[in-house]
Amino acid sequence: MALMNISLYAAIQRLPLGVAVTLEFLGPCAVALMASRRVKEGLCALLSLGGVALISAGPAGYFDLLGYAAGILAATFFGVYTLFAAKVGKTGTGLDGLALSVAVSAILTGPFALVDIGRVTAPHWGLLALAAVVGVVIPYSVDTLAGRITSARVIGTLFAIDPAMGALVGFLVLGETLAPTALIGVLVVMLAGALLVWSSSGRPLSARNASVGRDFPTAGRGAHR
Repeated sequence: MALMNISLYAAIQRLPLGVAVTLEFLGPCAVALMASRRVKEGLCALLSLGGVALISAGPAGYFDLLGYAAGILAATFFGVYTLFAAKVGKTGTGLDGLALSVAVSAILTGPFALVDIGRVTAPHWGLLALAAVVGVVIPYSVDTLAGRITSARVIGTLFAIDPAMGALVGFLVLGETLAPTALIGVLVVMLAGALLVWSSSGRPLSARNASVGRDFPTAGRGAHR
């Protein structure tokens, strides 16, 4: 969780929010792909890579080497996080394991924050508290609870909305605009991810087995929400 979010923030520093979130979304897609051996899932993966190519190499493309490296790292850690979170979600209420995970992440990242803590003013503390509630407490908790009452297929497919939401929030809040080809690329990645998840995770959560393709959609979300 800690490494996933640090990598995502590093990507956001250099790339539009929608692009960074799209790159991060490749993580759970890769997990679902590894659990499948069917041709159509492979085609979905190629379609997803085509969308990334449109984002980075199309007219007015958005490619920054360090930004992309951070985005791919975020995707990698998001994929690993989904595997661990699926196991944690099966114990207790799910929220207790989630609270412990957030606490451990805070301890691991605390030393980085202590360096600048003296520069944080009262308004900043309010903004940080709001970000903690809106960006961590609500989305992680809702995802965990949703994973207990609905199917992995539904949750995983809904995760495909994330890149579009990232692009929308980037436009409304940060004033970021994406070239038409990049927007098409985001939509292509979303479509490919939704198809990949839908076809590779068809069993309800109550009947989950050890297949990572069926486990990954219960994982929760990154801090960009």
